[in-house]
Amino acid sequence: QVQLVESGGGSVQAGGSLRLSCAASGRIDCIAWFRQAPGKEREGIASIRYWGTTQYADSVKGRFTISTDKAKNTAYLQMNSLKPEDTAMYYCAAALDRYCVQSTPPSRNVDYWGQGTQVTVSS
Repeated sequence: QVQLVESGGGSVQAGGSLRLSCAASGRIDCIAWFRQAPGKEREGIASIRYWGTTQYADSVKGRFTISTDKAKNTAYLQMNSLKPEDTAMYYCAAALDRYCVQSTPPSRNVDYWGQGTQVTVSS
């Protein structure tokens, strides 16, 4: 059983930045960030494999950066140039490496989820 605990959400104006953290209770083959806005499906936006290969959704590419600190078993999502459409609940997720090779993992292949942290971007 792996536990994931997110932190770092909040409210920010458009153009601002936030950094989300995800503390894991152990080593994760692939850590991903998902988000879900009201009335929309949960979407994978970024993932990173243990040895550093990353994937991004087109909607965040160039603005968001995923990284890890292996010593702390912690993943980060640096979010810059935030837009109102980035407003959502953000979830950290753990998946097997094979689901992160060519894209962010499908939500059906996620083994563990964090509790979520809210990000609100105002115009």
